[in-house]
Amino acid sequence: MNATHSYELSLQWTGNTGSGTSNYGAYGREHEISAVGKPVIAGSSDPAFRGDAQRWNPEELLVAALSQCHMLSYLHLAASAGIVVTAYADTPIGTMNENADGSGEFSEVLLRPVVTVADAEKCEHAQSLHRDAEKLCFIARSVNFPVQHQPVAVVDSGPLKPG
Repeated sequence: MNATHSYELSLQWTGNTGSGTSNYGAYGREHEISAVGKPVIAGSSDPAFRGDAQRWNPEELLVAALSQCHMLSYLHLAASAGIVVTAYADTPIGTMNENADGSGEFSEVLLRPVVTVADAEKCEHAQSLHRDAEKLCFIARSVNFPVQHQPVAVVDSGPLKPG
């Protein structure tokens, strides 16, 4: 089944301090990302590029999108395989190289998910699903740099919570 999906949003620059982009230091990098029915995301550039550290920057959002997409693909595969995941956490790291001319690109993103499974006997299978999740993740398939994985699977020692 082939399908096409469209994602529409609105981006509004809010960093005009009165003189627009009259010079590099004259304007703020603040902006807002919105979509119908969703909360606004307060964005800026990375603080290294005169941005507001209290706001999300595009580089962080790219790393977050890769982490989210991998998790959602993984959870789908786990459910399909009969593996009960009771917790999932990730602390991804993205590496971006800045060039002398001010351009740059990501060279790698490392996902470090820790997945808790209910059944110790399914831990090894749960671990192997990360390779398949990588193949399914729409975002990972769309970038031109490696998305590496250092997954850890652990066994849940407590009762399952109703869900």
